[in-house]
Amino acid sequence: MYSKQLQVILSDGWLANPWAIMVEGIVGTALMTLFMYVLTYLTHRTMKVVKILGTMLTFSTSPTGQLSGKPLALVAGTAAHYTVGILFSYCFHLLWNMGIGQPDYLHSFLLGLAFGLFGSTVWYLFFKVHPNPPKVHLRPYLFSLLPAHLIFASGVIMTHHWIHIVVIPVQPLDLVP
Repeated sequence: MYSKQLQVILSDGWLANPWAIMVEGIVGTALMTLFMYVLTYLTHRTMKVVKILGTMLTFSTSPTGQLSGKPLALVAGTAAHYTVGILFSYCFHLLWNMGIGQPDYLHSFLLGLAFGLFGSTVWYLFFKVHPNPPKVHLRPYLFSLLPAHLIFASGVIMTHHWIHIVVIPVQPLDLVP
């Protein structure tokens, strides 16, 4: 029974259009990234997610602890950040299709909060296990990830509504027999 429901979930409804999920993840990630770059500008603290991630993934922290400006670090950070955003968008869709939440603003807040806590935990662990992380004020950075993920989730859901109401209307599945 459950395998049939999973087969339906993966082949019908919102999950039937991976391009929509990708666009939603990209828009949400772009809004989140913009928010973090605005925070960097306003607070004069290092909160540039793409540069931090790229620097850590390519192990290219400068000897003084500064972020890398190397093209490889920027490409790696951008690719990783947007890939995770698309995966998070896919997770939202999986949850909705399993009947956990729905694409509305209450669940946008709840998903943003949950994924923000998850993201902050992963970032914290990444900084702790990395052999040479850049010098970043970790507490404000991790705290800023919570509202950033609220913005991400709102961006995903707003884009979801635009795509699935305006561009390609799709009704959610009714899995209850």
